[in-house]
Amino acid sequence: MKKYFKDLEGSISFKYNLKNTNWFNIGGVIEAYFKPKNLKDLVRLRKNIKKKEKIYIIGAGSNLLISDKGINGIAIKLGSNFSNISKVNETTLIAGASTIDKKLSEYAMENEISGFEFLSCIPGTVGGGIRMNSGCFENEFKDIIVSVQALDENGNILSIPKEKIEFSYRKINLNPNLIFLSATFKGKKGEKNKIKKKIFTFKEMKNKSQPSKIKTGGSTFKNPIDQTDKKVWQLIDDSVGRDVKFGDAKISKKHPNFFINEKNASFKDMNNLINFVKNKVKQKTGINLDLEVQIIK
Repeated sequence: MKKYFKDLEGSISFKYNLKNTNWFNIGGVIEAYFKPKNLKDLVRLRKNIKKKEKIYIIGAGSNLLISDKGINGIAIKLGSNFSNISKVNETTLIAGASTIDKKLSEYAMENEISGFEFLSCIPGTVGGGIRMNSGCFENEFKDIIVSVQALDENGNILSIPKEKIEFSYRKINLNPNLIFLSATFKGKKGEKNKIKKKIFTFKEMKNKSQPSKIKTGGSTFKNPIDQTDKKVWQLIDDSVGRDVKFGDAKISKKHPNFFINEKNASFKDMNNLINFVKNKVKQKTGINLDLEVQIIK
């Protein structure tokens, strides 16, 4: 494993515990954890590895459930050199993949660009948002993306226009092994006060319906939009209720699609809760729920 990191300038840790890298606060030791210093560093590592090792990109960790057993492969954490935001013109921005969504929303507001308000309520990074086509309040990443810049398995830098990307509910069709570097976004001209008011409204709506300041991975399951008009939280309420727990893993009383690590839940606890809910909904409604939370094991 060490041979891949020879002559690289970034920070490398071997046998690194991933527990504190995610919002669930669950996880075990991975073979290597790397923070590239810059793009050159990342390209060189990619060329060294190619397809020999499994790579996991750790963003904000807001929707990750990580096994607490040993994990093979390399976790890559993109740092501040991948979080720059710049203004191209009156309505166009470029943001690095590790940019926090909320920061991009605030930057757009300060520059009087509308269309980014929904990002203020998505607790992740630009890279994760692209991968998941994240969204809320009837807005998604696809609505503002112009193009995506990415690194392929051979260390080549690609620019992929929106027209070459197939967006659907919480997923895109791009190769899962691409590492997103940045993206170009386009909004529309707006007034700062109106944008600020819309952001405030979105945050108020979110705070009323979703738990905060707890150990959770956000929405556990995707809404089964192709199977029913009901939201997934309604299906969980009808099929399971809100009083189920496995060890310290439990369903949120405030929003049943949010699962919580009450104290020291294990991966097994949370995974058992996920599977229990999935099976109960299937038995009661015939609907198969798909995970929105990403599992690393």
